[in-house]
Amino acid sequence: MSDLTVAPHERGVIRLFAMDMRPEEAKFLREPGAADQILGVDGLDPDHIDIFPVSDLEDLGLYGYLTEGCGVSADQLDRDALAAIEGWVMILRSAAFKERPATLKPDSRLHLIGLFAEEATNWTGEAIETESAKPFSGPQATPTNDQPRRIGSAILALVALLVLGGIIWLIL
Repeated sequence: MSDLTVAPHERGVIRLFAMDMRPEEAKFLREPGAADQILGVDGLDPDHIDIFPVSDLEDLGLYGYLTEGCGVSADQLDRDALAAIEGWVMILRSAAFKERPATLKPDSRLHLIGLFAEEATNWTGEAIETESAKPFSGPQATPTNDQPRRIGSAILALVALLVLGGIIWLIL
């Protein structure tokens, strides 16, 4: 698979593009559908595309943005190469493709810097073997007695009838 081919149901892949264009053109790519045109694909989800000038990252830099903000492991990144990138960049996440396959045909002003994998959460674990983890090991709830609630409801209904009767007696 090439870096510009997106497999169906791809997850956790981040594509970093450097953008060789004027700031006005780069800002325009934030508009709905504009990134689709420059990447040569249709139907991208703009919520999963970040377009910004590297200078906005200040001390964090692209290295920090990718490791801390996107969950890319440090062993995938070249800190010096990322520090050398200036101007505007585009971060394109797999989720932007909505689990559909695609082949990117980027405009000549976009340059693929790298393809990175987000660290996935490890959901595996061992079985819990404590007594409290076993089914029905907690205290069993005893059936509640509804009798006090019924008496309270009956008294409330009687008081309401007496009040209503008193109002009717006053009116007549």
